Amino acid sequence: MIYHSEKLINELNVMAEKLRLDALTMIHRRGQGHPGGSLSIAEIIAALFFHHLRIDPQNPSWDMRDRFILSKGHACATLYSALARRGFFPVEELKTWGELASRLQGHPDRLKTPGVEMSSGFLGHGVAIGVGLCLAARIKEQSFHTYVLSGDGECQAGILWEGAMAAGKYKLSNLTAIVDYNDVQLDGPVHEIMPLEPFVEKWASFNFEVLQINGHNMREVLDALDMSLEIHDRPTVIIAHTTKGKGVSFMENKACWHGRAPDDEEFRRAKLELSGEAG
Repeated sequence: MIYHSEKLINELNVMAEKLRLDALTMIHRRGQGHPGGSLSIAEIIAALFFHHLRIDPQNPSWDMRDRFILSKGHACATLYSALARRGFFPVEELKTWGELASRLQGHPDRLKTPGVEMSSGFLGHGVAIGVGLCLAARIKEQSFHTYVLSGDGECQAGILWEGAMAAGKYKLSNLTAIVDYNDVQLDGPVHEIMPLEPFVEKWASFNFEVLQINGHNMREVLDALDMSLEIHDRPTVIIAHTTKGKGVSFMENKACWHGRAPDDEEFRRAKLELSGEAG
């Protein structure tokens, strides 16, 4: 396993906090968005875009790039922040999110936004699209890897498991699924609305290598991503245990923050917490 220095870990943690602040700023400015699930994926997105993915912002269509799919497209504020800070488009453009002529739509649009691999909105399709990309890579003898980030509520959708079944059948070792397992969806706790457990056993039954991590521990995130590249006979799923609304105390683990933008006072308080200035 690759050793990751404390310097790298610290830099990526700082980036994760920038992504959170960007995302919340965008959601507040627009007056719409999904803060809970955007904040819970910050470490995962930071690790992927600022260390792990083989991508070229100057050539977004490079054939050998790794592919990243945000299947839970409602969390796109964090993805847009990462794409901008990685150089796919100017950071200033984040201010246009949601405007009619903007390249940044309410859900990711691969025909408009550089760096977006799949247009998403209707949940559950990411794994199946990822399977298609992986099979295409096999046919074309290309070595890129595909990563799909899904939500735990999304795992209640049957089409996700159809994709998983195909990935297991074809032993797609070039596919890594990541689940943002924060246990909160729009209407309440995932484990009450439609329980996923036994979750590990479900993925294993589809012939996935299953890794479980703390999705806010940067070293665990990086180690799991590295480990997924060492699995050569099956696809991998990383079950990342996270906190909905991570980093803002009054948003954490609250279903009401799944899809509500903060008002001015709430945004002021959240910004203080995310910047470390709250007392």
